[in-house]
Amino acid sequence: MPKLSRPFLLAIASVLVAMMVIQSGASLAKTLFPLVGPAGTTALRVGFAALLLVLIFKPWRHWPAGKHLQAILLYGVCLGGMNLMFYLAIDRIPLGIAVALEFTGPLAVALLSSKRKLDLLWVALAVTGITCLLPWQGGQTALDPLGVTLALGAGACWAGYIIYGQRSGGAISGGAAVAIGMAVAACFLVPIGVVSAGTALLDSSVLLFGVAVALMSSAIPYSLEMVALKRLPAQSFSILMSLEPAIAALAGLLILSEQLSLLQWGAIAAVISASLGSSLTHRKTA
Repeated sequence: MPKLSRPFLLAIASVLVAMMVIQSGASLAKTLFPLVGPAGTTALRVGFAALLLVLIFKPWRHWPAGKHLQAILLYGVCLGGMNLMFYLAIDRIPLGIAVALEFTGPLAVALLSSKRKLDLLWVALAVTGITCLLPWQGGQTALDPLGVTLALGAGACWAGYIIYGQRSGGAISGGAAVAIGMAVAACFLVPIGVVSAGTALLDSSVLLFGVAVALMSSAIPYSLEMVALKRLPAQSFSILMSLEPAIAALAGLLILSEQLSLLQWGAIAAVISASLGSSLTHRKTA
């Protein structure tokens, strides 16, 4: 275990703040839905984020080629699909539940790459959590079936984002790869948002909120996570990131007044436990 030195504590604080900022950004984005809809909000978030990242990282200086370029283009498609489906999902279901369902994507990548019998326990926990969140019955706490499907779709895109991000290899820096991927996503999400929201996207207050969402959902948390990754072991980083569904649920409660049932909190806890267990028992491979 790393010593609790000042850099280590700074890294932990950076991860926690990054998660709080990104989920607060998602909550802020949801307040834009009545004005420009989920597609319009996605266009603002991804469009401004792409602009910021391209200006900061200048990816044209280290342009990839061949299979690396193909992998980054697919990475961008997955990134765009993840953003759009996630925003469409939180328009229909609470933020914390959407994040828990979306989290099954990276969890599946981690578990499918392992052959240990112990991982069957984490699979069972994750499946239990997802099962409890599926809209089996009616009532006030019943979830919208399309919202659940979209959140799981966002998780599948997140898995593709990880896989194709890894396949891009070390051809270019992480920042440049994200900038290209975000630009690819903007190329098809901005037109969708313009068709969906129309001239409402040009309102000055909407544009201001769009910049804030882009900063809170991309630029600020990305920078904080980069600080953390330089000081934390990968396992410690994964363990901390496992808390994100709980932070999302709290952000939804405090900012959006989204009340969850006891069963739904338990389901989120099951997904978090599966992610924590997978991270804690992960063994480094060559």
